[in-house]
Amino acid sequence: MLKKLNTLSSELKFTNPYWEYKFDKYELPNGEIGNYHYINSRGATLVIPVCDDGSIVMLRQFRYLNQMASIEFPGGGIKEGNTPEKNAYEELKEETGFIAGKLKSIGFFNPYNGVTNEICNVYLAEKLTESEAKPEDTEEFEILFLNKQQMIELIKKGEIWDGMTLAAWSLYCCL
Repeated sequence: MLKKLNTLSSELKFTNPYWEYKFDKYELPNGEIGNYHYINSRGATLVIPVCDDGSIVMLRQFRYLNQMASIEFPGGGIKEGNTPEKNAYEELKEETGFIAGKLKSIGFFNPYNGVTNEICNVYLAEKLTESEAKPEDTEEFEILFLNKQQMIELIKKGEIWDGMTLAAWSLYCCL
């Protein structure tokens, strides 16, 4: 049976509106003391918006850390006071300008379980109506409409490389 690791202390190093950077000391199974640096998160949401014609709404945006463009599903960190579902509605409208007439949870995953406790909730959005996108000042998006075959080809070519998008796509493909 796997042993639970006991937290001995926890120290907050840095915080922002979406997560906290923390440092814990914990007891290893052999009794020694271990150090753990990690991101403590309220979670995130990703939305797979599917239009009536079956096309999937995607975003292309520049990712600073990789210094390259990324094609992704709309989504983001859960804002304080939001439920995952409310956050999904808000992120979809903010980033794409679409409003979901129907929103269904299709699963969840942890994007990097050795570094963060974040749970990313994935939603399928259908019965979309157009509105006005209102991205944050730090965000700039290009909206793409792709069919399933185009999605698969972009994944094969390495043009869709975002891990959270790939994980959400695998949940979608299991429906």
